[in-house]
Amino acid sequence: MGMDTLSFVLAIVEKAGSGIERMINALKSAGFPELKIEPSHLDFTLLFMKDIYTEEYLRNLGLNARQVKAVMDVKKRGRIRNRKYQEINRCSQNTASNNFKDLTQKGILKESGKKGAGSYYVI
Repeated sequence: MGMDTLSFVLAIVEKAGSGIERMINALKSAGFPELKIEPSHLDFTLLFMKDIYTEEYLRNLGLNARQVKAVMDVKKRGRIRNRKYQEINRCSQNTASNNFKDLTQKGILKESGKKGAGSYYVI
């Protein structure tokens, strides 16, 4: 490969690399989930995730204010436990459990699979 060809290839790679950085920054500034890069032995795949769980969207699904607050908390922290739900919403364990049941039936949250003190919910 001649020097001109090598320079051309390197310029393309550099441009692609800076393009990915621009995409990451644009997604972050727009409040979208982080770009996921899945490499393989020959190429890589860029995964763009769309966050549909806005407060307006959740209210339109018929969620109450406690449920919306909990989903926003899960988006920020990654998961929520029954105790945390009770704390942020100042409600009883029974109310929290009923609200979680509704959120799981609507397919917004799912249970961790654990039961008891170690259980939690994720989007």
